[in-house]
Order: sequence, then C-alpha cells, then structure tokens
Amino acid sequence: MNGQHAFLIKELSGEDISTMRDMLAMFGEAFKEQATYTGAQPSDFYLKELLSDGSFVAVAAKSESKVVGGIAAYLLPKFEQARAEIYIYDLAVDEVHRRRGIATAMIEALKKIAVAKGAYVIYVQADHGDDAAIALYTKLGVREDVLHFDIPPAGR
Repeated sequence: MNGQHAFLIKELSGEDISTMRDMLAMFGEAFKEQATYTGAQPSDFYLKELLSDGSFVAVAAKSESKVVGGIAAYLLPKFEQARAEIYIYDLAVDEVHRRRGIATAMIEALKKIAVAKGAYVIYVQADHGDDAAIALYTKLGVREDVLHFDIPPAGR
C-alpha cells in the first residue's frame, strides 16, 4: 500500500489475467473507448503470453480490489547500442481517483522496472490539449516537441 493513499501498485505477470481485463475495462472508461478496450479482448492464453513476455509491461494500481489506474508499456531493444527503451503506450487513472498521486506512483514503479530490464529511458507522448498529462510528464521528464505520423500498412 502507498502510505497516505489507499492504493497498491503492481507489475502484472502471466498470472494476472483477471487484473489485466479489469485494467482494459478501466482504460475503456477513462478514454471513453469501451469498444476498443473491451469489445474484442484477446483470449486468456494470449493475455498470459503477453504478460509473460519480457517486451510488454503492465502496471496496475488497485484500491481495495478495484483497478483504478494502469500503464501498458513496451520494452524496445535498440540496434545502435546494447540497450533498450520503454515506451508508455497507455496510461490512465479512473476519473474518481485522479489527483491522488496514482499516475506518479505507477511511473515511479515503472522506473524501477526499467532499471531491472536494462532500459536507459522511458518515453511517452501526450496530445495537445491533454493538459493534465502534459503537466504530469513535464514534472517527471524532459519535454521534446515532435511530430507523430500514422502510416497504414499496405492494403489498408
């Protein structure tokens, strides 16, 4: 448990499929994209494999038995040096639990995971207008203004 706050931060493993499903539902609600996160969830086998694979990192924040926050991140091995980066793909905190230090605590846990996995940096993107995310990431890291492009695969 986190001292003054009643939440527990945990890195998920292949045994945490139920918690991962709860985290997916929380992401759907937080991002208002329920269909994306709960409409076609993968099988238990897929989630177990994903959570057991060292290239995917899931961190959940729980209050009592409810998932109230989560991070989904990827370990990306580099080619120019024998090192890796961690990319935070999704980070969310349930609306009623925001402003309690949960996101910061999850990122602090991810920093320790990054060291254990040999990552030299953690990076994340934030959308213009997402002032809360921008403030959080500015507090924790160095801002780089970059452009993001989505390139569809062939045939799409």
